[in-house]
Amino acid sequence: MEEVFSLPPTAISLNGRVVLPDVTFAAQPGEFVAICGPNGAGKSTLLRALAGLLPETPPRDPRRVAWLPQGAHCAWGLTVAQVAELGRIPHRDRARRPVTDAMARCGIEALHDHRVDRISGGEARRAMLARVFATEPDVLLLDEPTADLDPAAAHVIMRLLRQTADAGLVVIVVLHAIELAVTHATRMVVMQNGRIVADTSPDAALPAAAAAFGMRLGRDPARRLLPPDGDAVRP
Repeated sequence: MEEVFSLPPTAISLNGRVVLPDVTFAAQPGEFVAICGPNGAGKSTLLRALAGLLPETPPRDPRRVAWLPQGAHCAWGLTVAQVAELGRIPHRDRARRPVTDAMARCGIEALHDHRVDRISGGEARRAMLARVFATEPDVLLLDEPTADLDPAAAHVIMRLLRQTADAGLVVIVVLHAIELAVTHATRMVVMQNGRIVADTSPDAALPAAAAAFGMRLGRDPARRLLPPDGDAVRP
């Protein structure tokens, strides 16, 4: 991918009410963008707009742009492999290599034949993420991709997404977990009341994030859990 992934200036309405009054967005290949903010700030709506799923937004090529909604799950008794295979639907093929590679990247190759409705919530979340990777998109739009994951698994998935961005793709995620954004993302977009109030590096965006959540910004000397495998945490 070489071109910028963008949303032109527009106002987004839902059910006749303007929820994003004036929003514009652009991301370069290689960026890992975390969209953060309190509940109701407009994060998921912005992600849906970027995915081209709202009337005011341009449609996207589903072979190029993959979207994982918040709380995505499979209601049928499909196997993990069959769930991952759904990622090939936009291509209208049954290519095996992208599917097996996607399951391996998400660490669920051993669950190949397990029914997705009989595994843990975290494992099911990985299966849905494997579906996204199996599409082989240029842009990944993921709403709370670490939901249902334990802390170690959340860092592993975020590290995988950072590596995906470092390989030249655009990765944009909605996150409530600010610490994950600060540790792994290259850029943080902070939203409040339907507007972007900060769009900069995660460290520089922390004051705006604190204000949006009604929290204080400072250093916590208390002991805390660190990412696995020696993942560096910024001071």
